[in-house]
Amino acid sequence: MDRMAMLNEILSENPDDAFARYGLAMEYSKMGGVERALEEFKKLLATHPDYTPGYFMAAQTLAGASRTEEAKHMLADGIASAKRTGNAHAQSEMEAMLAELG
Repeated sequence: MDRMAMLNEILSENPDDAFARYGLAMEYSKMGGVERALEEFKKLLATHPDYTPGYFMAAQTLAGASRTEEAKHMLADGIASAKRTGNAHAQSEMEAMLAELG
């Protein structure tokens, strides 16, 4: 069974599995499926608003698709999440990316 099939199977049994949802979003992103990846990131963050890596990777996906303004908004939300959860490392990474995007 390939990775995507496995992740989809996990999600069919437990749609709120954050790790599987994040993994599926990442798989779509790696394959260049920007819209599908963003749909999965959106589902992830709707049910797990403090899953901080989701914001960072969604922002990277958006930036890679030249959707800079959307990426900046995603980073701002991610920075807020990182602050709420005390994730200083993720916060600094997202602040650096935000600065790079201008």
